[in-house]
Amino acid sequence: MEELRRQSLQNRPLSKWFDDAKLGIFIHWGVFSIPAWAPFGDDYQTLIKRKGYRYQLAHNPYAEWYLNTMKITGSPTCRHHIEKYGEDFSYYDFVPQFEREAAKINPGAWAELFAKAGARYVVMVTKHHDGYTLWPTAYENPRRTGLHSERDFVKEVTEAVRTAGLKMGLYYSGGLDWTFKKTAISDPYTFLTNTPQEDEYVTYATNHFRELIDWYKPSVLWNDIRWPQDPNLTDLFSYYYSVVPDGVINDRWSQTTYPENRIMRSIINTVAWFRAKHASGEHNPPPIHCDYITPEYRVLDQISAKKWEACRGLGTSFGYNMNEPDDNLLTAEELIHSFADIVSKNGNLLINVGPMADGTIPDAQRDRLMGLGAWLAVNGDAIYNTRPWVTAEDKTRDGKGVRFTQKDEALYAIILGPITDPEITIESLRCAPNTKIHLLGEKKPLHWRQDGSGLTILLPEALPDAPAYSFKMAPRPER
Repeated sequence: MEELRRQSLQNRPLSKWFDDAKLGIFIHWGVFSIPAWAPFGDDYQTLIKRKGYRYQLAHNPYAEWYLNTMKITGSPTCRHHIEKYGEDFSYYDFVPQFEREAAKINPGAWAELFAKAGARYVVMVTKHHDGYTLWPTAYENPRRTGLHSERDFVKEVTEAVRTAGLKMGLYYSGGLDWTFKKTAISDPYTFLTNTPQEDEYVTYATNHFRELIDWYKPSVLWNDIRWPQDPNLTDLFSYYYSVVPDGVINDRWSQTTYPENRIMRSIINTVAWFRAKHASGEHNPPPIHCDYITPEYRVLDQISAKKWEACRGLGTSFGYNMNEPDDNLLTAEELIHSFADIVSKNGNLLINVGPMADGTIPDAQRDRLMGLGAWLAVNGDAIYNTRPWVTAEDKTRDGKGVRFTQKDEALYAIILGPITDPEITIESLRCAPNTKIHLLGEKKPLHWRQDGSGLTILLPEALPDAPAYSFKMAPRPER
């Protein structure tokens, strides 16, 4: 019976709205927004590749991991914490300050910005690894009482987001809760064995998820890290779909456990070292069910048959990092180019904002989102509701990247970068003689010619400045 139920879950089609949406906004905001500090530089995937897991964890660029990193003796975050707050100042001493600052939040302003950025859905962190919940849960933390907000921030943000016409999703850290497991994560072994496995925790986390489902009916159920050994996970998934029939569930529900001993520690750390040097990406075993996969600070190299969602911050942290300079963030052009690349390969982009404790989204983050929104206002037809073509990418004769999407009977070619010449040639693309080509944002069709295997498009005289240009071709070339 259980196998049949799992098979039924796996046979569920992906909800069309999620495939159509393409752009979501991640919100990381919580107690960690008070210290708001981490080292900056390379993103975490690059750090692992260059320096290994131990170095990455000690120099973690994620400000939302402050509680863990401050416990690693000698780490930059540990030194910063002692110098600024003193050795006896607990992370949880930040809670009262966060609650005072959080009272200033304006969810409507957030939702307005996200809509202007062109997002179609939002995923909000409701509980991160520190265990603090952003809603007044009825299920008290058995290890640390009072670790929840009295004000229902989840409800307020959910209502504002839906009023703005966007779907609302909720993130919950089911795989890590540092009120249950207090050992610092300093290597792959301590990371993989840090998920609480007690029945008390399974009940606690499951009750939270059911409460989130019942109270807010999220369109996205976004778990993080993994899930404990719980034989009733299928029940949770089935219940969610019964409440939200068009909902989607992410992939971070692996339930693999590892023996806790020195031999296993040596094996895990050795294997992780090899993978850091010779592979990339996440290596969690697959869960019993997911609607899509979620590579983090990583983009797939080719079209994936399985729907995926790239998640990352505008900089190298998800939580607000006051230590990170503005020039460490993606530029609007880099964001747009990455987004087009992701969509061409059957992906969505879940781009993160890290508000300050009082809810202010820093200008540097706002500027990037507004730049993306301005581009989508002109080029959205090449993004929303599209699907991958037979190939994701090509290049122009002068070396610019090209990304393809398709919709209905049209092909869209997105040229990555400014165009200064009066014409542009896309290599390896042939159109039928009756093809009409339009530059999105312009009304008149463009003249074009076939140059051998390449397609040359004659451009308007007054071509507007843009970080990328989208050309619509109908009927769609077959290749």
